[in-house]
Amino acid sequence: MSLTFYWYPKCGTCRKAKKWLDDHNLAYEAIHIADNPPSVSDLKNLYEKSGLDIKKFFNTSGQKYRELGLKDKVKSSTDDELLHLLATDGMLIKRPIVTDGEKVTVGFKEEDYEKTWLA
Repeated sequence: MSLTFYWYPKCGTCRKAKKWLDDHNLAYEAIHIADNPPSVSDLKNLYEKSGLDIKKFFNTSGQKYRELGLKDKVKSSTDDELLHLLATDGMLIKRPIVTDGEKVTVGFKEEDYEKTWLA
């Protein structure tokens, strides 16, 4: 199983997730989320396979999110509008995102990684 690992190297949570993947000898392709954000179609696919609410894909603690005043916009926009918005800037996306093409995790919680990637 090869994973795709969307991350931002300066993010502490991303570094913890990377260390966890390395410690468990899981192969992955690392993609810098700010330099190469997922496309709208990739995000739609990740969103649909994750089973999560679209709001979970936003980096709500990020500077960009606050600068753009997205708190209210997220509540009133359609999923398609939000996916297009996310695709415009990788810094708006909660990270890391890990996928094998079928399963998706957003953020890093060790117990979620164990359930998802070691099963």
